[in-house]
Amino acid sequence: MLKIVVCVKAVPDPKQERKIRINPVTKTLIRGDIPLVLNPLDKNAMEAALQLKEQLDAQIVVLSMGPPSAGNIVKECLALGADQGFLLSDLAFSGADAYATAYTLAKGIEKIGSYHVIFCGMASSDSSTEWVGPEIGAFLKIPIVTRVKEIIETEGEWWKVKASLDNGFRVVQVKIPAVLTVTRELNNPRTLSFSGIIEARKREITHWGINELCVSDDSVGLKGSPTIVSNMASIELKREVEIITGTREEKAEQLIQKLVEAGVI
Repeated sequence: MLKIVVCVKAVPDPKQERKIRINPVTKTLIRGDIPLVLNPLDKNAMEAALQLKEQLDAQIVVLSMGPPSAGNIVKECLALGADQGFLLSDLAFSGADAYATAYTLAKGIEKIGSYHVIFCGMASSDSSTEWVGPEIGAFLKIPIVTRVKEIIETEGEWWKVKASLDNGFRVVQVKIPAVLTVTRELNNPRTLSFSGIIEARKREITHWGINELCVSDDSVGLKGSPTIVSNMASIELKREVEIITGTREEKAEQLIQKLVEAGVI
């Protein structure tokens, strides 16, 4: 049986991004006041796993790291069709940068046990470093292919995938187990079904903390993060929007006049 691990992240709802505040001491984001949602690109990672499950004999394990409220995101993945859900949650994990996050997730994957492929979204909407997936692969000492836009072949131990480049794409043959980070081009994520939601409510997710992972507190969270943020500041948006009405010619004339008055032209 093919065993798939999907790493997902609970991120602040992008629709309420203006409410995000910065901790002046730790220079980290304060997310507690904003509802958490499933990271958009992780939906594509989850959909990739679900499609493979429909085609092959496969089991999907969902893994996330975050506060207890992130358990709702794991439950959402169970509602979509995942078989098991794990949440790594401990105060010791808070404040983690991409390196410490990847290390913690890798330790969680090692504790889960055997796996064949690990799917991650290419990036998260709140930090967008694109580092976590590759660093998980580095910690686990397995191959990594980033920016996967198409899965071409999945037979045997060698898979063939198409991955995006800035000016094109590359076709890669990779030996599993491997980490694949995916793009929006890979698929169109399905929506939740009512029956899936009801079924997920009955399911339990497994919670692991620092003791279950058998790691030191110096290796995780803020203490285990080599990234040093010297300063962070919020940007105050002062732009004003004015809607120009009228015919096409009238709009063009008004626009030119306003640009002249503003000294742009």
